[in-house]
Amino acid sequence: MLQVLFVCEHNSARSQMAEAFLKHLGRDDFFVESCGLEAGTLNPLVIEVMDEIGYDLKNNTTQAALDLFKKGRSYDVVITVCSQKASELCPLFPGRALRLNWPFADPSRLEGDRETKLAGIQKIRDQIKMQVEAFLAEYRHKGLKMFL
Repeated sequence: MLQVLFVCEHNSARSQMAEAFLKHLGRDDFFVESCGLEAGTLNPLVIEVMDEIGYDLKNNTTQAALDLFKKGRSYDVVITVCSQKASELCPLFPGRALRLNWPFADPSRLEGDRETKLAGIQKIRDQIKMQVEAFLAEYRHKGLKMFL
């Protein structure tokens, strides 16, 4: 079982969506967690757009990367879903994790009215889902060789 961690700035949106997608689509092939550089508050609009497509995040909580690091967690793959600059602040976890960066726009920085923000988050959600599907397809095709 491949151990995967998704990291963003506050564990409030992007990493939560990525975790939900890989848990659902990857089923029993992956142990998946998510965290933020800091623990934030789950974005209610993210809960709403994920619910639109059948993913219930209402009871999810946020956690900080440092908390997982202190617990000695190790991962095979650590995927940051924030800017490259922010991803460089992510701590190094024990083990030899492959580090990937998937830079998606930050939903908390979207401007406009509620409908404009929802549309923006839906777009980010769909981009994250496509990236997770591509990662999963490559893993199923190449297995662990994709990390060499």
